[in-house]
Amino acid sequence: MKIQIKPSDLYYRYPRKKETRQQPKFTGKPDPSPFDQYDLYEVIPMFEAVMNALGNDSGEVLHKMEEVLNDEVPSFITSREDVYDCLLTVMSKVLGQD
Repeated sequence: MKIQIKPSDLYYRYPRKKETRQQPKFTGKPDPSPFDQYDLYEVIPMFEAVMNALGNDSGEVLHKMEEVLNDEVPSFITSREDVYDCLLTVMSKVLGQD
């Protein structure tokens, strides 16, 4: 099951950085590229990857993941793969999958 997220599925609104829109986005590990949590075109592929790994398509889980990204991911975590690992770990614990 490949989960697809639309901007309207998100609780928060993220800027659409058109200047980086065509650049490659997160498709899986390894990916040491910097992650921009304030770019819709970065956030959606990240959330899709984590939701796919969790095997969950719940809107409530998506919104909780947004809260985690915006409120709990430490500022020293900057690479895409580290953000992915952090979100996956936290959301697995939230869902009792750890």
